Amino acid sequence: MTRLRNYFLTGLVITGPLGITAYLTWSLILWVDGWVKPWIPIHYNPDTYLPFAVPGFGLIVSFFTLTMIGFLTANIAGRTLISYGEQILGRMPVVRNLYRGLKQIFETALSQRGNSFKKAALIEYPRHGLWAIVFLATGTKGEVAHLLGDDRELVSVFLPTTPNPTSGFLLFVPRADILELDMGVEDAAKLVISAGLVAPEYQKKTRALADDARAKQADKVPAPAIEHERESADSPAE
Repeated sequence: MTRLRNYFLTGLVITGPLGITAYLTWSLILWVDGWVKPWIPIHYNPDTYLPFAVPGFGLIVSFFTLTMIGFLTANIAGRTLISYGEQILGRMPVVRNLYRGLKQIFETALSQRGNSFKKAALIEYPRHGLWAIVFLATGTKGEVAHLLGDDRELVSVFLPTTPNPTSGFLLFVPRADILELDMGVEDAAKLVISAGLVAPEYQKKTRALADDARAKQADKVPAPAIEHERESADSPAE
């Protein structure tokens, strides 16, 4: 019975992540198809000519459409059209604030030059002696930095909640109170999502153990060149 239980748990560990990943991927494909396929003309939709639905065709069409929009807006005519559209949106009282905020979020999150969420760190939260994982966003700027700086460098950090890291708190913390971690953002996110059950391997400790093993191996097996030099030094000169 113990072996059967171990075999069952092993199979669950193997198939569980695969099944959930496949389910989420398939759900995403069907969700995109449900949004895009109704806008595709009937003559260009393969579902019209085939006896079964083609999954993923809407995802391909959306990817191609977004790529073409990016290509067309990269030239002068496209940028001019976008600027006119933004001017029109800028005159709408409620829509302009929503559009500007969303645009700034997308540009910051998708920009390759941004430094957002490149490091994970620890801060004392919610009180002294308790520590929480945060993601470093950027240096605090603007009015907040002016009012709270007080000759201290402040960092804007995101404190995720467990087990849902998409929600959390924006905190402005002095850099001196931040302990940066060697683990990556993905490993820190796994630690938050699993509520501490999945801890990443400590790379520095592993590297130190590997270096010690190499040093011991080198001490056991001396280099041939060193042995040859020793023999030459011990032999009498002719």
